[in-house]
Amino acid sequence: MTSHIMPTYNRLPITFDRGEGVWLIDENNNRYLDALSGIAVCNLGHAHAAIHKAICEQSKKLIHTSNIYKIANQEILADQLTEKSGMDNVFFCNSGAEANEAAIKLARKFGHEKGIDKPAIIVMEKSFHGRTLATLSATGNVKVQYGFEPLVEGFVRVPFNDVDAIKTAIAQNKNIVALLVEPIQGEGGINIPASDYLNQLRTLCDQHGLLLMLDEIQTGVGRTGKFLAFQHNDIIPDVCTLAKALGNGVPIGACLASGKASSLLTAGTHGSTFGGNPLACSAALAVLATMDEENLIALATQKGERISAGFKERLKNNHHVLDIRNKGLMIGIELNRPCPELVKIALDKYLLINVTNDTTIRLLPPLIIDEQEIMLLVETLSAIINDYTVQTA
Repeated sequence: MTSHIMPTYNRLPITFDRGEGVWLIDENNNRYLDALSGIAVCNLGHAHAAIHKAICEQSKKLIHTSNIYKIANQEILADQLTEKSGMDNVFFCNSGAEANEAAIKLARKFGHEKGIDKPAIIVMEKSFHGRTLATLSATGNVKVQYGFEPLVEGFVRVPFNDVDAIKTAIAQNKNIVALLVEPIQGEGGINIPASDYLNQLRTLCDQHGLLLMLDEIQTGVGRTGKFLAFQHNDIIPDVCTLAKALGNGVPIGACLASGKASSLLTAGTHGSTFGGNPLACSAALAVLATMDEENLIALATQKGERISAGFKERLKNNHHVLDIRNKGLMIGIELNRPCPELVKIALDKYLLINVTNDTTIRLLPPLIIDEQEIMLLVETLSAIINDYTVQTA
């Protein structure tokens, strides 16, 4: 049968019919342990009662009006996000790419107000910020950019976790107005920087009058054991972007700003038709309430350490495993060879995983995963990795 969907994805040969917690069930009633959470989206798992209730109740009342009018849920959500983050205000949109677009516009507006005609933003190698023209230009992956040239100008690329390279870029380019960085690179291979990396970036930005902009699309909303990853470093950025887990599958993005960045966008300078509509905000409010009620953010640290320790024990004699690293429930297992075929092998074992940067198995299990499911994940995937590395040695 011919598909009329554009072939923009290499889809796996499976269709899921429903979900229950950390499990997805296909059309033939087979159950799969979801260790990917829709790529860090479903932190509360699938078909969570609180999200279901919030969406159903809101849909009976009002799904959409317009940002021409006040939206009560949006104002409540903004209050809660600023309280949890220490930021000053929020622009709501529909995705991570849109949130990062807003951040890029903030940086350019900031530069122009300083009299800089061609503002430039420092971005990182192996980064991922989205697939719109501006965000793919900011992304440090030529595969994402190929075929869409000319790229958007105004980005200066340096290695991730290299403060000296940033200092050099600032010294060599007087048009630099901001840094855009992921606290942990997800698509780049679960790359975790030095513990004081963000602190050093905050100091550099303060010294040179630059905006520190953190892309927390994947790390935010509890994934790393704090509500936002930058809270591990006890700093406040000028801009922080969120999406993914904020709506647990309902599309919503947010660009948070503080201090000098919070007054840059004014009426008419930016907007979104669907951004922050009543339905999306009701889902996000239910997410925040549930995470607080179930103490899921604090538990993410414990669960992440439990999973990491389990893999280290079971893979300690496998010399093909180069590294096992995690921050909360953001986990990477790096092999010494490309291993994208592991995704299909794991699927055949009723386990959903991802391979990123060709050699790193990426695990982003729901924050609600329990001890029994943790053991199943560790045992199943360890066996898969050990079998695979023997067969491909």
